[in-house]
Amino acid sequence: MAYIINDDCIACGACEPECPTSAISEGDGKYEISADACTECGTCADVCPVGAPQPE
Repeated sequence: MAYIINDDCIACGACEPECPTSAISEGDGKYEISADACTECGTCADVCPVGAPQPE
């Protein structure tokens, strides 16, 4: 079960460099996580100031 980034995302970019598999990229107004590349480590959720990454 990969993580997803919900609509609370403020597009700050804190999560992208922390992802060990580079599964996070900038999308249209918020960041997105590739389900195929996500290893469910939770690092993105740990650094997000608004808690936008959540387990799917």
